[in-house]
Amino acid sequence: MSQSNLEKQEAKLKQINQKIKAEKNKIEQRLGKQIISQANLDYANLSNDQIKILAKQFSEFLKVKSVDH
Repeated sequence: MSQSNLEKQEAKLKQINQKIKAEKNKIEQRLGKQIISQANLDYANLSNDQIKILAKQFSEFLKVKSVDH
């Protein structure tokens, strides 16, 4: 494979990775927004520490639910 082909493939791979990252960010934002909405949380009262605590609680809740099934 020529250097040019490798460079083209690397550029495509970089572009694909950027698309994947952007899609993950969209999903994270939608999930977070839905959780906040469903739990009737107030954005103004969510500090970073509170967000970490809620995320940990949510994660542990999901772990328990997956064990139950």
